[in-house]
Amino acid sequence: MTQPPGEEWRELATRIKGCVRCRELAAVRNTVVVGEHGQFTRRLALVGEAPGAQEDATGKPFVGRSGQLLDQLLSDAGLSRSETAVLGVIKCRPPGNRTPKAPEIANCRPWLETQLTLLNPRVIVALGLTAAAWFLGTRVTLAQVRGAVHNIGGRAVVVTYHPAAAARFGPNGKPLAALRDDLALAARLLGEALQPDGQ
Repeated sequence: MTQPPGEEWRELATRIKGCVRCRELAAVRNTVVVGEHGQFTRRLALVGEAPGAQEDATGKPFVGRSGQLLDQLLSDAGLSRSETAVLGVIKCRPPGNRTPKAPEIANCRPWLETQLTLLNPRVIVALGLTAAAWFLGTRVTLAQVRGAVHNIGGRAVVVTYHPAAAARFGPNGKPLAALRDDLALAARLLGEALQPDGQ
């Protein structure tokens, strides 16, 4: 079983927390939300957009309403957050929870790239359009790219809706159903990866 990175991760986290590449974000943030990897026994990474107000206050990714929904949907798919890496495309909260700007995403890109290199996940779930664009290019739409498994650098990437969208559209909305289906797909992919010789 692959162990999660220890000292390397801590050193990287220290560097990320000191980042001031985006002056506007650095000036107004409370904390830098590095992300977390738990025990990482299933080698699943979830990549979201950016911290919101509660994440900025606590320093933890996906807390609050959307985080609670995500935890429940992971459990429904037979997955556990304690075994999963939870990361963001950018690590500082944009003012007013606005969508990150292209230069901010570019400035933060090396941090997420290094995290994914250290963790080497088997499966990545990109939560929302900003995360999808990070992996697949800025001209994609969720409708174009979800429902398929994308091979990005030898890793399986599943694109789905952000939990905030699922919460916003409610229990009968398309985003929640899609997110549930896509996390189930990720769980199946992880199960297949654990089978010897794909059997």
